[in-house]
Amino acid sequence: MLKRAACLCLINAPLFRTMTTIQETKELFRRADAVCFDVDSTVIKEEGIDELAIFCGVGDAVREMTLKAMGGSMTFKKALTERLSIIRCSREQVNKLITDHPPQLTPGIKELVDRLHERNIKVFLISGGFRCIVEHVASQLNIPLHHVYANRLKFYFNGEYAGFDESQPTAESGGKGKVISMLKEQNGFKTVVMIGDGATDLEACPPASAFIGFGGNVVRAQVKERSSWYVTSFDELLKELEKI
Repeated sequence: MLKRAACLCLINAPLFRTMTTIQETKELFRRADAVCFDVDSTVIKEEGIDELAIFCGVGDAVREMTLKAMGGSMTFKKALTERLSIIRCSREQVNKLITDHPPQLTPGIKELVDRLHERNIKVFLISGGFRCIVEHVASQLNIPLHHVYANRLKFYFNGEYAGFDESQPTAESGGKGKVISMLKEQNGFKTVVMIGDGATDLEACPPASAFIGFGGNVVRAQVKERSSWYVTSFDELLKELEKI
């Protein structure tokens, strides 16, 4: 049983994965065509859905489901559906959350994204969170909004909660991998690196060329154990780019 998650797809056998060493993962990161970041607990310090739940007064009930989803003990879509059925946030509540409690960027992420952009490496945000929140984060990082993939909340005309767009790939388990496959096909990317803290990020490799586990905000044992390169600060990634 493989204990490492970072992977390099064999050229002639795309359905198989092979374990990469930390050195190979670092090399793939340095020469990446594109880098995809998870958002909650990676690019930002918090879990957006938990913050929304707290704001709506149902924080404890939703936090437990978030832990189950990130730990891989239930499908992501089931966890998302159940959490949102508890929160039932209005459009007004979501807008007020963003205004009163904007997402807090993880230290070092802006510098890292700026450096990637300087090197003409494309940066994408792929999140199981909500597009309205992730777009705010993307704007802070100068990431084009068409580089954002996240779930869309739906509201009735009166602003009350009406569900979420279940057609989005990020609403499903394995959705981040589907987005990466699409990006590779549409843009001709050869090397795409996924960076994140959770199980849904881990499973995106393959099709990602490599996975880098991030534990700067929260350490998830499963992800740490199965990552050939696991970092707790974005400074580690910045230093690796300096070797180019």
